[in-house]
Amino acid sequence: MSDVANKMEYDERLALFRQTRLNPFDRGEEEDGSQGGKTTPQQEARPELFSGTRMHSSDKTMDLGLAEDHFSRPMGSFVASDIEQLKLAIEECKKLILELPEHSERQKDTVVKLIHLRLKLQELKDPEEDEPNLRMVLEHRFSKEKSKSVKQTCDKCSTIIWGLIQTWYTCTGCYYRCHSKCMNLITKPCVRSKVSHQSEYELSICPEIGLDRQDYRCAECRTPISLRGVPSEARQCDYTGQYYCSTCHWNDTAIIPARVIHNWEFEPRKVCRSSLRYLALMMPRPVLKLKEINPLLFNFVEELVEIRKLRQDILLMKPYFITCKEAMEARLLLQLHDRQHFVENDDMYSLQDLIDISSGRLSCSLTEIHTTFAKHIKLDCERCQAKGFVCELCKEGDILFPFDSHTSVCHDCSAVFHRDCYYDNSTTCPRCARMTERKQDEESDVKEA
Repeated sequence: MSDVANKMEYDERLALFRQTRLNPFDRGEEEDGSQGGKTTPQQEARPELFSGTRMHSSDKTMDLGLAEDHFSRPMGSFVASDIEQLKLAIEECKKLILELPEHSERQKDTVVKLIHLRLKLQELKDPEEDEPNLRMVLEHRFSKEKSKSVKQTCDKCSTIIWGLIQTWYTCTGCYYRCHSKCMNLITKPCVRSKVSHQSEYELSICPEIGLDRQDYRCAECRTPISLRGVPSEARQCDYTGQYYCSTCHWNDTAIIPARVIHNWEFEPRKVCRSSLRYLALMMPRPVLKLKEINPLLFNFVEELVEIRKLRQDILLMKPYFITCKEAMEARLLLQLHDRQHFVENDDMYSLQDLIDISSGRLSCSLTEIHTTFAKHIKLDCERCQAKGFVCELCKEGDILFPFDSHTSVCHDCSAVFHRDCYYDNSTTCPRCARMTERKQDEESDVKEA
């Protein structure tokens, strides 16, 4: 019976509290009431709700006064005492949660109120101001974010960004995220500027130089570090080979280009934050010339040979498309818009290309595009069909195209023949012979004239 009586008493006090809309932070109304000589409903409710020097656990919840919407900006200016009051209220709320029955409704309500108090405290410490939408810091182009997500982390102070109450920015170039209050403390320049001026990878596998060469300091912010973790843990970046502090190295992982090119290894390794952004920005850039860096890779990776042949065929198809009205209207070449280098050369690769080759995704997509291109030239378009070749050595068979698998192309005049006919022929290319004869006739005509 005592529990029922306490519950009824709690409910009556809660109802009266909500009716009077008590707000312990609203000083303006209290001052107006005292100056006018009138007793406000809030003041009338105070003796009943907060009487006595000590209150039992059900009254402590009332003492927090959290029925008010604490996400709205309160009236009047706050001073340090208000922050102290909030801290005291938070501590009382935490004690009350431990005293209340576990999983009870009252405990759940108190937890919600604790969250509201902490959000209000954070708002007072970091009040929202009218921030500009764009800011420039060390070549970073920061854009003000409107998202209220709380799953982001500040790259400067390594703490959570509470988007609900904090202003934060993202660099549109390297996606560096930080609080508004941390922007003036940024010391790292934008990685995109490095990508623009230095579009090349470190091609040595983990080129370590040792902590002594770094003077036992972080390679980026120069914070003292050591392998023992005192004063700060030294973390190695597998891309640069250097050591960094825990603020500059969050144990993020990325695929290392040097390991891919030399070992055909795609296991992600731990890298520092700046290397992570640099590798992410460089991933789609075709800067790897494999036949110069590691030509033996084609002998051991069959998928690379297949992709190289498909790319060579696409380059042979390109002249047909750029002179075909239907192909230009259909924008067939735009099917490779995300890999524009495939229609420019056959020897440059991006790191993303190599990752997709290893997974098999590139082979499937490129084979499908190759089939679409060949179908247009050989079946759908009469203009492109008219640009085919007839084998002049055997003068038999269907129309030939340079990208057919059973053909060979003359290196001098680009005439197309059956592969067997071309290699069995002991004479010169018939087309080359005609062109040479024609040239000699023109020269003789000039001399006679």
